[in-house]
Amino acid sequence: MTAQTGTPLTVGPPRTAGTPLGRAVLALRDGRAIVLRNLSQMRHAPGEIVGAVLFPIIMVVIFGYIFGSAISVPGGGDYRDFLMPGMFAMTATFSVIVTMNKVAADNGKGVMDRFRSMPMARSAVPFGQTGADLIMSVLGFAIMSIVGLVVGWRMHDGAGPALAAFGLILLFAYALHWVGVLLGLMFKNESTADRMTPLVFPVTMLSNSFVPTTGMPAWLRVIADWNPVSSLTQAARHLFGSPGAVTSHAWPMRHPVPAALLWAVVILGVCVPLAVRRYQRAGR
Repeated sequence: MTAQTGTPLTVGPPRTAGTPLGRAVLALRDGRAIVLRNLSQMRHAPGEIVGAVLFPIIMVVIFGYIFGSAISVPGGGDYRDFLMPGMFAMTATFSVIVTMNKVAADNGKGVMDRFRSMPMARSAVPFGQTGADLIMSVLGFAIMSIVGLVVGWRMHDGAGPALAAFGLILLFAYALHWVGVLLGLMFKNESTADRMTPLVFPVTMLSNSFVPTTGMPAWLRVIADWNPVSSLTQAARHLFGSPGAVTSHAWPMRHPVPAALLWAVVILGVCVPLAVRRYQRAGR
């Protein structure tokens, strides 16, 4: 049985509930099958791979060399060093769009209904989707890091804090993939989901990702300082040792690493059960 032509799924025969541990093992096995299915689809969508490669390069070059000549960094320092953590945060935020469109497309093609008819764990499909998208996010962040190093960005505080920064960025991206699953399940097709895409841009722009918040009006600066994207950006700057002195008294800006972790945990805690429940109920 296949979900799409030429894409086999090894989900196994029907099974009984068994013990909680047994159900977890079976769910992981089924989730792995969905991850492999989604990754295998990349062979039929080379444009998506090309986009994942070119997007980080284009964005770093445009923002680094066009904005960099006009923006001063709080406390001094090179703008491209200041920019790269914001670029990572922006790319993590766009994870919502990537996953939402994929899930909505599967909805429109009837793939989700086909999955529900198979003898697999109900949690396998959303977990498999987010797992496959996380792997693609790792590829995108790796390419963006190489481009950043080429244009002059450096990780000043050593390998340990840098790995912690990348781990935090990936955790945040994974949480937002779950937001994408939840939203994608609400739409019947990809064209409807596409209309939601412009709503993501204000979230990334209304933050400290590209410009300091010091020049914003007071009311707008409060929103920017409490934006989860700002917390992730400031946490990455702190861990990478990038320039960008904290000029706000807002708690997320004074404690960006705990704030970014808290945002990711809250998003996962809310969206994971809601997405799994919606996937289950949609088939009833």
